[in-house]
Amino acid sequence: MSKIACIGTGTVGAAWAVVFARAGHEVALYDALLDEVAERTLPRAAKALGLLEAFAPSDESIETILQRLRPAVSIAEAVAGAAYVQESVREDLSVKQGVFSEIAAAAPIAAILASSTSAIPGSNFLGHIPAPERALVVHPVNPPAYIPLVELCGTQWTSPETMAAARAFMSEIGMRPIIVKKEIEGFILNRLQFTLVAEAMHLVGEGYVSAEDLDAVLTDGLALRWASIGPFEVAHLNAPDGLQGFVDRLGPMMKRMGAAARTDYDWTPEQVAQLHAALSVRVPVDEIADRQAWRDQRILATRRLKREHP
Repeated sequence: MSKIACIGTGTVGAAWAVVFARAGHEVALYDALLDEVAERTLPRAAKALGLLEAFAPSDESIETILQRLRPAVSIAEAVAGAAYVQESVREDLSVKQGVFSEIAAAAPIAAILASSTSAIPGSNFLGHIPAPERALVVHPVNPPAYIPLVELCGTQWTSPETMAAARAFMSEIGMRPIIVKKEIEGFILNRLQFTLVAEAMHLVGEGYVSAEDLDAVLTDGLALRWASIGPFEVAHLNAPDGLQGFVDRLGPMMKRMGAAARTDYDWTPEQVAQLHAALSVRVPVDEIADRQAWRDQRILATRRLKREHP
């Protein structure tokens, strides 16, 4: 693939552009806010490329890679001649339906059309276009320039050939694709993430633990294992006879705690305000950008450690 189109170039779209350009592809950039590309997207891309250069040096200069990013004045111009299109507009069903109508009308019939939607099933907005078999959800983890996981989820119209081609392409550009076998709101990552956050709101909201200590349970506890192995392998390694033995001994407790978890916890605006105030002491709102940069460096440091100790 030589030309890629990124439609919507905010935080996610800009990060996608970096992934594609760093892999050697020309990238056309379109955003409904035409000034967005010059004022925010290209500076974001340059910053991300600088951080990535320290993590995994490229054979090419940052300037050379940036030259592959080219603004377009319309969706039609951006997708003309593109082999792959990545949509990253705001999470609004009607907006996505309109955008994909424009994309599908102007993109080559052989182009793969992908959405970055983080929760909306693709069948809600990809079925009305010509040749819907070429369209699917390719949901990244924010920011995709630093986190390689990507969820591929087809609709009832997506062809096996499209799924295979998208998976191969994502692997080729350095991402880690997984297949979501059936459509479900939020896909896999967000369902796990939001379920954990909801129970966290319950535990803090009902006074079992402070927000700071709950975060520590993850950063200094669970995440140290999860950075290398997932929950199933954690269980498998936590028993001398593997997963079966773990479930045989702890299964009843797991089911009891699962039934008692409050993933439907009805938190109040006051509780959210209290959490926000506590977090703002640790990370003032006007320092969030600096903290995001620190986070991104830690993400890449973790990836470097995993790469050096496979």
